Amino acid sequence: MDKLHEKYSHLLEYIKGLGSAAAAFSGGVDSAFLLAAAKEALGDEVIAVTAVSPSLPKRELADAEALCRQLSVRLTVFQSDELELEEYRKNPKNRCYYCKHRLFTRILEIAEKNGLAHVIEGSNKDDDGDYRPGMQALAKLGIISPLRECGFTKAEIRRLSQEMGLPTYDKPSAACLASRIPYGDEITAEKLCMAEQAEDMLVGLGLKQLRVRIHGDIARIEVLPEQFDTVMMHREEIVHKFRLIGFRYVSLDLQGYRTGSLNEAIN
Repeated sequence: MDKLHEKYSHLLEYIKGLGSAAAAFSGGVDSAFLLAAAKEALGDEVIAVTAVSPSLPKRELADAEALCRQLSVRLTVFQSDELELEEYRKNPKNRCYYCKHRLFTRILEIAEKNGLAHVIEGSNKDDDGDYRPGMQALAKLGIISPLRECGFTKAEIRRLSQEMGLPTYDKPSAACLASRIPYGDEITAEKLCMAEQAEDMLVGLGLKQLRVRIHGDIARIEVLPEQFDTVMMHREEIVHKFRLIGFRYVSLDLQGYRTGSLNEAIN
């Protein structure tokens, strides 16, 4: 057994030691891998919990439902209400703290209602290198992050996900739609909807890892540099659609896609 598979065996033992759990499940790469491992370790003593809100793209919910059917895991879906929080809507630099605290408080309630001992979530070791105030909320609420605890990187998660037959193994990294709005700019359901519609349009053109950041009436498109040509090929179509969505100007970020680009303003 190589080191990666030894690490996975350790992960299973770690999760099994929890006894039972509710897994926060977004349908992304990390939470899918964690849910599959939890199902293997805990059997029917794990459920998946997905929050539905304007900040979650509808395509992510569909993916979450499909994977739960594949894994035979019971899925609980609830309506998240973070937009009711003034601290969240004002979009301060620690916005994620307020969102995660509200979100995981609800998941803890669901876990307790179902007689489950813990709540687990899918942060991995690579997440330690970015600005993530939401981690403070997780620590305060006692949420467990098995992938971080066991030292899994995103690359390792993708490799094992492929071996396990998970359709998420090559899925682009995702983040809530609020991450498209610069800190200090108010978060509204309208802006979140604009970002979702714009990104759905680009996905429909075959673009994969991407973000559409909203700067007032300007849409700043981030895609991988190797897909710049695709954007330019569909330039007129993109501009037309984005204007219908509500943007006045459309730009292509020449630095390309990068995780948490809006965090650059913090530094």
